[in-house]
Amino acid sequence: MRHVAERPLTEPVFLILASLAEKPRHGYALMKDIEEISEGRVRLSTGTLYGAIRRLLDEGWIERFAQKDTSREKQSYRLTAAGRGQLKAEVARMKQLTRVAGAAI
Repeated sequence: MRHVAERPLTEPVFLILASLAEKPRHGYALMKDIEEISEGRVRLSTGTLYGAIRRLLDEGWIERFAQKDTSREKQSYRLTAAGRGQLKAEVARMKQLTRVAGAAI
């Protein structure tokens, strides 16, 4: 398990972590929230979403979370402390880059 990102996070991974920072969600809720927080700009396919979820589980940045759902059993996910650390590190990296770019234009 890595503790610090070796390279910038991809946009889908960043948005998944950002969505889960608010609360645990199942796959469909993640897809809808990511579309909403990106203002419709990012619409993840199920293949992209679940491929990223598998990698995030392997990294230990998210974990499965059992939630009661009255309609049917859905697998939910939540951010781990390591995932929150990755998200914070990426936000700090992006802030630094925007400061540099803002000063240059």
